[in-house]
Amino acid sequence: MQDFLGVIIKIFNVIQAPGATVMMPVIIFILGIVLGAPAGRALRAGLIVGVGFVGLNLVTGLLGGALGPAVQAMVSRYSLTMDAVDIGWVPAAAIAFASQIGALIIPVGILVNVVMLLTGTTQTVNVDIWNYWHFAFTGAMVDSLGQLLGMGSGPAYAMGLAAAALNMVIVMVLADRSAGGLEKYNELPGISIPHGFTAAFVPIAALVNLILDKIPGINKIKVDMEVIQKRLGVFGEPVLIGVVFGLIIGFLAGYSPVQVFQMAIQMGAALVLIPKMAALLMEGLIPVSEAAQNFIEKHFKGHGKIYIGLDSAIGIGHPICLTCALILVPISIFLAVILPGNRMLPFADLAVIPYIFVLIIPITKGDFFRSLVIGLVLMIVMFYCGSSLVELLMTTAAKADPATYAPSVYVGNFSSICDGSNPLTWAIINIFKLKWLGAIVLTAISVALAVWNRTLIKKEAKSAA
Repeated sequence: MQDFLGVIIKIFNVIQAPGATVMMPVIIFILGIVLGAPAGRALRAGLIVGVGFVGLNLVTGLLGGALGPAVQAMVSRYSLTMDAVDIGWVPAAAIAFASQIGALIIPVGILVNVVMLLTGTTQTVNVDIWNYWHFAFTGAMVDSLGQLLGMGSGPAYAMGLAAAALNMVIVMVLADRSAGGLEKYNELPGISIPHGFTAAFVPIAALVNLILDKIPGINKIKVDMEVIQKRLGVFGEPVLIGVVFGLIIGFLAGYSPVQVFQMAIQMGAALVLIPKMAALLMEGLIPVSEAAQNFIEKHFKGHGKIYIGLDSAIGIGHPICLTCALILVPISIFLAVILPGNRMLPFADLAVIPYIFVLIIPITKGDFFRSLVIGLVLMIVMFYCGSSLVELLMTTAAKADPATYAPSVYVGNFSSICDGSNPLTWAIINIFKLKWLGAIVLTAISVALAVWNRTLIKKEAKSAA
């Protein structure tokens, strides 16, 4: 059995190793062929998706590369000191994949997706296997928690694997439920976002939005980004918005005049280029999405619409995502200083703030004001979630990669906005403090959500027939 698992792990490590930009075209091509798309269209779709991912990575890299040094300059300029530094999502993902849970997460994730598709409890074909690390991260944290609670390594590992699988089930349901709004308000037809970080904010965002509906005066405020852009004319264009906020961030960082203007142009470029790269990616996905729909209608009547599950990077080109994110960068640093009990110093992951807003937009129906308010609330929630998980994250990191994170090697405390401050990860970890009772509780919640989702899928399919 051990040898068989070793072979499976090696196969999926080979698939994972080249990265999304290489393997995504291959996966999209194979998926297109399986779903009945002509070979030529499937090949073009795969290549265009690959090019779109390369472009998107380049531009988001530009955004992160500009914001990172600016934030570091702000930290130095204002002598900010917190207990735990945000090390960013890249180390967090490496920790997740280096863990024992990470070794099996891709085959486990594919199995969960297939079972949910066959049982009609999801509409999403989640091809974004590289982001399965979010589920592995949760599982690895629960594994460490189990051992800290006195469970043996075997039971703790089993509990961690269960946490990772159940985390994915919950995220798949959230992806399905937000896909309709994603098509309407984000203009992403046939797409869902089963992203472990982005989808985690949907329940809290929905709750805050409901509260805003009940507050007199506040519930009347409506701010449409398209209306703002039309009224402001050229000053409402994404490039001008990016330039203005780039100037503000550069000024707060204490940059020289030349550096301030460089920052401004880079931010303007990011706001212009990210939507164009996302549109290119969508162009490649349309033939596969159409083939998937035809396949389902032919072979699985009553299963409703099928969505291709992708990285939330495809949705960050929306002007609300980028504008709200740029506003929240300096505000987040200010919040970190004034919030009582906060231990986190936001740093490396401030560039992922746009990802928070992708699935907030459908909830607020594209309203800028509500999206910004919800984003502000979520940042506060994340600071406290991240602060409470510092020690557990450090324990998990040391266990997964002792050469880098053992206490004798790594000096100081650390956390991350993505995924060390993920509210869904935080909730799952706290449920598993009940050990196996927590596993039973989370299983019951996940199964209930899956069954509820299946009922809605059948209802929607019947209405569309």
